[in-house]
Amino acid sequence: MGELRAYAALFGAQTRSVLSYRTSFVVELVGNMGATVFDVITVIVLFRATPQVGGFTLAQAVLMVGLSSAGFALADMLVGNVDRLKTYVRTGALDAVLVRPLPALPQLLLMDLPLRKALRVVFGFTVLGGAVVMNHIDWTPARVVLIVVTPLAAAAFFGSIFVISATLAFWWVDSGEIGSAFTYGGRDFTSYPITVYGAGFRSLFAYAMGFGFVAYQPALALLGRADPLGLPAVAGYLSPLVALAAAAVAAVVWRIGIRHYRSTGS
Repeated sequence: MGELRAYAALFGAQTRSVLSYRTSFVVELVGNMGATVFDVITVIVLFRATPQVGGFTLAQAVLMVGLSSAGFALADMLVGNVDRLKTYVRTGALDAVLVRPLPALPQLLLMDLPLRKALRVVFGFTVLGGAVVMNHIDWTPARVVLIVVTPLAAAAFFGSIFVISATLAFWWVDSGEIGSAFTYGGRDFTSYPITVYGAGFRSLFAYAMGFGFVAYQPALALLGRADPLGLPAVAGYLSPLVALAAAAVAAVVWRIGIRHYRSTGS
């Protein structure tokens, strides 16, 4: 209970800090939605030139971008602040975090919980809801559970990628661009049917790293389509297991990184 009160105090302080500048908060709230909006617009513009991309229609592609955007926006709001770890390491602010009797990672996430990104989450789930309406899904109990679980699993997966990429700062402070290639690059990768990518690129990102199970495989299961690339139908229901595996890897990498850290300048 003591830890929960401490976390609640951190969250409350962050909320009061953000809301003390209400105009700025509203402007950032609306502005932060832009990235997700442009993700959807890009897909729509692409399909104006052709009725199908990679063997999928616009409605089917919007389902994929909806699953991806909803999960990524939720992860970015809850976990995205860990990207600032490189700044905390450089300035020594991480030292103050480590001397408190609380786990370091939850503290870092609550030090600047970006409530200004909340509208992105709303928009992402709105796109997902619209995509469900656009597609004629034959609803079964398994698919109902899948449409609920998939965005949450995607958020856990992307959150794990955020933690893994940020942990590079323990060894390489200026690692931000490499980390962004896997976080924001992964979001872009999952916004399209993976059939549009080359075999080698697809094997690495979709299967070896698990990005293909964020939106593409669940979308196939929801649509009742066989995978053009040959994976069995059960692959569409593996997103929670893939997210769990990613979270386990993130936990190990974080533990190694935090033990490697000595102090600022180390």
